Amino acid sequence: MSGNCSGPTMSDHNIDHDTSVAVHLDVVVREPPMYRVVLLNDDFTPMEFVVELLMHFFRKTAEQATQIMLNIHHEGVGVCGTYPREIAETKVAQVHQHARTNGHPLKCRMEPS
Repeated sequence: MSGNCSGPTMSDHNIDHDTSVAVHLDVVVREPPMYRVVLLNDDFTPMEFVVELLMHFFRKTAEQATQIMLNIHHEGVGVCGTYPREIAETKVAQVHQHARTNGHPLKCRMEPS
């Protein structure tokens, strides 16, 4: 017998072993709930402090910060910005810490947008 095989080889078979499965997922991506961070008016915190705080923690321009400060002064409340929950919580904590460190009773809160 010779070493030459004349039968079919593995490469001659057209066997499809594809076991992949097509899966269609309906994924709904929702925006995270947003919260407004607001400052409340008081009779003790200096207006200049509020303007500086708005510029530092909320990245407002001097003009924007002044307008928000005037809203707080005249309306009793001013919106600093709207953020996802975790960021809003951080902003409120930063404002309270900064105000207390500087001896001011400024109050800040977050509310659903």
